[in-house]
Amino acid sequence: MNLMTTLKGSLLEKFFPAGWNLAAFDRIVARSEKEPLKEIVRRETWWSRDYAPVPCDGIEDFDMLMGHEIAMEVRRAREAGRELAFILPVGPMGMYRWAVYFLTEWKVPCDHVYGFNMDEWSDAKGNTLPSTNPGAFQYAMEQAFYNPLGKLTIPKAHRNFAVRDNLPTYGEKIAALRKKGAKLVVVYGIGRVFHIAFWEPHFAAEYKSLAAWKKPTHRLGAKLHPLTIEQNAITSFKSRTTLVPCYANTIGPGLFLQADSCIGGADGLLNRGMMWQGLSLWIALHHAPSPWIPASFMCTMPGKLFFLKGLAGPLVAECN
Repeated sequence: MNLMTTLKGSLLEKFFPAGWNLAAFDRIVARSEKEPLKEIVRRETWWSRDYAPVPCDGIEDFDMLMGHEIAMEVRRAREAGRELAFILPVGPMGMYRWAVYFLTEWKVPCDHVYGFNMDEWSDAKGNTLPSTNPGAFQYAMEQAFYNPLGKLTIPKAHRNFAVRDNLPTYGEKIAALRKKGAKLVVVYGIGRVFHIAFWEPHFAAEYKSLAAWKKPTHRLGAKLHPLTIEQNAITSFKSRTTLVPCYANTIGPGLFLQADSCIGGADGLLNRGMMWQGLSLWIALHHAPSPWIPASFMCTMPGKLFFLKGLAGPLVAECN
């Protein structure tokens, strides 16, 4: 007796995106029941040869290693005399403190860097929270990364936030930078419903082909899945679901699939053995690329995905 055998007639029967095969998900995650760490890093044929998952012993290692990877991209671009375009998330967040630490220790100016925040809370029309609101992603990014860099920071003119008037310009701005030789690096987390930024799995139903799905650079007022709302209630709003907007502005596959390199992170362990991101990590790594699973495309590009070892499992029933 499980979800699949009791789904019919339940309140969840039409809850999950239509393109999800729950039984297939379960078969993938069943690999976690024996030698989970060995199995989760086992390479798939569709992975880029320059892609690698990186297990981390704990959150301290995870934050430091991911922050170092971000700082190294900045440093290498500086030394090469090359501009750098970063698509940046608000979550994970701990890596920004370490990125700041390394860049300030190395005294690397960031005036060659352009930042593009990948998403922002919105209403159905794409109107966003004020940047002074502590719940706004712009506020979080300024407090965690831009301001602590001090005199070395990314210039304000190089910072882009996913607000209604600016998000539609991302594609053109990034294309112009790449035409001049800039490298595009996408930093990302994996959503509970396998999204990248807030590009949700149910959007796949709107496109007639994979090629069509890959084209959009952004979406204003994207309608979020209920699991995304609850994920963020847990991770960002101290369980207060009433504070979480139902919509967001977000980049699309037309941007995040253009990356020259990616830096991913999965840190969704809670306590007493509880987690929210184990299934998400396994499916992102081991389900064949599908528009119903946006995160499944990230391993097809060069990069690293840092993850907490505990997320590998075993993902089995346990009383906590």
